[in-house]
Amino acid sequence: MTQESILVGYMGVPGAYSHLALQQYFSGQPVEARNFMLFEDVVTAVMDGTVRYGVLPIENSSTGGITEVYDLVRRYGASIVGEKIVKVEHCLLGLPGAKLEDITEVYSHPQGFSQCQAFFKAHPAMQQFNYFNTAKAAEMVARKKDIHKAAVAGAQAAGPYSLTILARGINTNQSNYTRFIIISRQQELAADADKITLIVSLKHQPGSLYRVLSHFARYQINMTNIESRPIPGRPWEYYFHMDITGHLTDQAVQNALADLPEDTTDCKILGNYRADHGKEARP
Repeated sequence: MTQESILVGYMGVPGAYSHLALQQYFSGQPVEARNFMLFEDVVTAVMDGTVRYGVLPIENSSTGGITEVYDLVRRYGASIVGEKIVKVEHCLLGLPGAKLEDITEVYSHPQGFSQCQAFFKAHPAMQQFNYFNTAKAAEMVARKKDIHKAAVAGAQAAGPYSLTILARGINTNQSNYTRFIIISRQQELAADADKITLIVSLKHQPGSLYRVLSHFARYQINMTNIESRPIPGRPWEYYFHMDITGHLTDQAVQNALADLPEDTTDCKILGNYRADHGKEARP
């Protein structure tokens, strides 16, 4: 009996880093990948059941958190069920036969450009034009057939669009990683889950954030990430997106979570899943 394919959504086109993360996370499983134009399209497809899972970039080791994704996950109430960390190696991709000195226009996502500042400082003749996706920029360059145009994208985007790698590894930080989250409409809890993502809104009182953090410290729970985001309609008030280590069945985790209402107005667990401990997860 043939195993049914898992429907998984991602933003971009084949060759995008999100597509690479999808392939790596679901390696060995029967998957049907569906591509979407926007991050929000991926989230809505997950929440309305069009796809079972979605793959979204949440954080880059060079440029920090991707705030739009934080906000979308909270707004739609998506659950996080996994993560995949992908090493980012940006390349300059051009048409076959093009040389580095031919390039005057370069297209990429703003994050791609921000991660390659030293390269473009050394090549001032190359004008930068923002595009909504790195692999989509590569697709456009291939379609335009202009030897003066190039794209900043991963090496994996060269093949699908028959482009040449004119310069490899142009990102300034060679230890450049992007963390992707796997989202679902429903929470999933595996026995080996060791990372918890939650969002909290604080009471508007002096020291409330300090006290929230102290609950985790008291039970020796490690916090690996914290991001603040504004609460819509409530100027100068914020919710905090936190990653901590542990399993929801751990007594220490249960004790800390039970103490949080003392200093928060809202607390929601987005997911408890296995952190990516693979070879690409750390430099």
